[in-house]
Amino acid sequence: MGLASQARSLLAVSAGKATSAISRTLRLGGGTNAPGTFARQVDPHVLERLTAALPGGVVLLSGTNGKTTTTRMLAEVLRASGQRVLHNRAGANLITGLTATAIANADGLGRPRADMGLFETDEAAFPQALAETHPRLVLIHNLFRDQLDRYGEVDTVAKAWKKALASLPATSTVILNADDPAVADLGADLTAQVRYYGLDDPRHASGSAAHIADSQFCRRCGAPYNYALLFYAHIGHYTCPRCGHCRPEPDVRLARLDLHGTEGSQLYMTYPGGAMELHLPLPGLYNAVNALAATAAGLALGVEPIRIRGTLENFSAAFGRIERVQAGPDGPPMLIALIKNPVGASETVRMLTQANREPRTQNPEPSVGNTQYAVRSAQHTNLHVLIAINDKFADGTDVSWLWDADFEGLAGRVAGITVSGTRAEDMAVRLKYAGVPSEHIRVVPESAPALDQALAGLPGGETLYILPTYTAMLELRAELAGRGWVRHFWED
Repeated sequence: MGLASQARSLLAVSAGKATSAISRTLRLGGGTNAPGTFARQVDPHVLERLTAALPGGVVLLSGTNGKTTTTRMLAEVLRASGQRVLHNRAGANLITGLTATAIANADGLGRPRADMGLFETDEAAFPQALAETHPRLVLIHNLFRDQLDRYGEVDTVAKAWKKALASLPATSTVILNADDPAVADLGADLTAQVRYYGLDDPRHASGSAAHIADSQFCRRCGAPYNYALLFYAHIGHYTCPRCGHCRPEPDVRLARLDLHGTEGSQLYMTYPGGAMELHLPLPGLYNAVNALAATAAGLALGVEPIRIRGTLENFSAAFGRIERVQAGPDGPPMLIALIKNPVGASETVRMLTQANREPRTQNPEPSVGNTQYAVRSAQHTNLHVLIAINDKFADGTDVSWLWDADFEGLAGRVAGITVSGTRAEDMAVRLKYAGVPSEHIRVVPESAPALDQALAGLPGGETLYILPTYTAMLELRAELAGRGWVRHFWED
């Protein structure tokens, strides 16, 4: 780097750090994007210069759902292995957010303090992030309809990702979800090394929300896929009856998954040369797959399996993503679960309402096809829920996705639902069509009064389940922080 470039980069870092300090002093936010915006005006190449100086290189992770949780899992796994990790922990995943994160990590001379960078990236920002950071490893989780006003259809996103990945050299590694046809197909004809992960437990092939499948047709010839197993949407084990294109064999497999309601799950994973079993303290099928993806990435980066297991068994979710909060010292418990698109909302509803199952006979082997399973506990029928729906830019201004999400799962299983947000009335109408009686629905548009009313109607010993969109979640957490119930997200 020439002297002029060094000077410009250092000036950009200084400008970014000053912006961050002003933002926090004036309580304008956490300084997660603005520093990157100002720094890039000074030096458009500042992110590239800072990440190029990281001795351990960069890891990028993208996808529609689960990227924040999965990236946090991987960050903790890497730290447990002794790495100093540069990570956009607050979830600012646009290019400005990545830049702000890199600046915050730099010392007074513009040198990174970390060994390696780990960034979750917005779907639309992923190609630029890859071009600027030159990652050693890329993990792509899934691809669903999400904010069509911003991203366009899934095929448009997939094409942009494919073009970006084609630039990676043979020294890079790409890890893909074998169960998502659109994602798995990204591995074809890449120069980079390609590995896959996938779910093999047939008990979870419910076909849930198949009506919102986005990748139903063969990526090679256009014929409809046949599914031997369909977990949800278009995620499953697929084969094209015309050309034979099919799900690739995963390198890392989730062979057995026992879900334990909202308390967590038990995972049995296999990988080349070994296997591990662990208890994940996060609920839901999708969080188990998040852990599977983080495990695949950790193994690819050379982390010992015992460190991966220990880290995941003690993992806490990111703010707003299966976050457990106490309403004051003596108040009732709350569980916050972000929803932002049809698949995520449907799986969250399924997590809250499903019955837990356990095997009749404990089978330690990776194959579970012949194991019999029984219902362990009855489905919840007295849920108390607060749903907050906004239609701001970061949420997606088109809320028609509410009609694709499987809110029907709440019918007959809720004692009361409070709805809030800028589109509270729309959500109330959606719940009525889902079969929730009108007398069980309260419309309270403002977040603070909605929270108060939902808590006031909560019987002793019950949990309030809160399902917000992104900006509604930020508003809610700001209210909780103001009450002293949580820390601000930038302090997490």
